[in-house]
Amino acid sequence: MNNNQIKNPKTEVPTGVKLNDKDYMNSLLSCLKEMVKNYAVVLTEASNEDLYNKYEEMFLEYSKLQREVFEVMFRKGWYVLEKAESTKINSKYQTLNQEFTDLNG
Repeated sequence: MNNNQIKNPKTEVPTGVKLNDKDYMNSLLSCLKEMVKNYAVVLTEASNEDLYNKYEEMFLEYSKLQREVFEVMFRKGWYVLEKAESTKINSKYQTLNQEFTDLNG
């Protein structure tokens, strides 16, 4: 096992031309990610307060659902994360902190 990976034991699925659970979950996750992105754009463009509130409610619901699908896929070992080196994390933090300071300075 690669020490830079964070993963769970992989749940095996049938191979072949037929779709399996992993395929369906991948498709669902992709669709939900796209929907969340689109709702983020819609929120910035909504001019009516009632419409904005409804879109925000839908955005939050789809975001939650997207996270839940990701969590299931991760638990089943179908989604692998890579550990970031502490030096990379610290470097990124410093960069973002400096940008924030520059914006507020």
